[in-house]
Amino acid sequence: MLKLFSMIRYFLVLVTLLISSTELKSQGCCSGGTGSPIAGGASQGVLQDRQMEIAVNYQYFNTNRFMAGDRDTAPLFDNFKGNYAYFRVAYGFTKKLTMSVESGYFLNKSQIGLNSADTIRSSGIGDLILFPRYDLLNRSTETTKTEITVGVGLKIPVGTYNDSTVVFINPVSLKKYYTYAPPTVQPTNGSFDMIFYGFLYRGYPTRNFRIFANMLYIRKGWNPLGQKFGDYATVGLFAGKTFFKKLGVTLQVKGEWLGMMDYDKNIDMLALYNIDPNSTGGHKVSVVPQLSFSHKNFTFYALAEMPLYQYVNEIQVASQYLVTAGISYRFFPFKNPLVVTN
Repeated sequence: MLKLFSMIRYFLVLVTLLISSTELKSQGCCSGGTGSPIAGGASQGVLQDRQMEIAVNYQYFNTNRFMAGDRDTAPLFDNFKGNYAYFRVAYGFTKKLTMSVESGYFLNKSQIGLNSADTIRSSGIGDLILFPRYDLLNRSTETTKTEITVGVGLKIPVGTYNDSTVVFINPVSLKKYYTYAPPTVQPTNGSFDMIFYGFLYRGYPTRNFRIFANMLYIRKGWNPLGQKFGDYATVGLFAGKTFFKKLGVTLQVKGEWLGMMDYDKNIDMLALYNIDPNSTGGHKVSVVPQLSFSHKNFTFYALAEMPLYQYVNEIQVASQYLVTAGISYRFFPFKNPLVVTN
């Protein structure tokens, strides 16, 4: 019991230090809907017994593409872009159970109006994610490795979801008039959401080849503004191979679905919050090439998401450019003579 308490205390101290020193933030997506920072293509099984991971990545997204259904259409504004840092601390309490605490920070999130008429921007912390994962199956032979992992997590809103922006300044009194900023530039949607996750892995160590899949469903809750953004689901299929024992090349095909927004019918969402509920939701298929390089306990990785097909309800800003780069560090903070490292 003393050892278990010491492990938990060590884990919580590291989590607290990371969160307090980085002012974590979270998600953002298009057209009144919001995605999830853990839905960006990362496939996670479980860590080894008493293994810890600290990871951080940087994401840049930029788009000036608008669509109606699956066709391009005239833009509603010039550009939408952002710079986003994401953090994760995870610990393997046993060889089957891993717990991670995750969040992120928007360095910048901007919407530039038509002909650069105005700019609405935000920055800061977003959501906190508590994400335990459990290994249902982990079987190895001389030629294969099979793993099945499930997880159930909770997304807790921490950042601002009701930030406002100046829409008019009286030229005589200089009084400023504000309205709610559109949800595309809010750091979070303000709701508590449930996360359901599955991960299937099949590896062939002698060939340095692996195939795997992840499935994620986010059940959105209601926020204090009377909004319930659409649920989110994604399925990713991966194939990867390792070269020279350190260089990993992976190709992912990812399908995503975002449901339409629900809302309090007594509230005019368009007038108050710059949201057209009919212009929310859609689906997308993307291809995501990824590169990784491992050195000792460090793994460096980069990926680019390229949409192959998109469909949106009504008229919405669509995905265009998204790149991610990051680093992961795994280590054993406690001595564990039974662990055999790769």
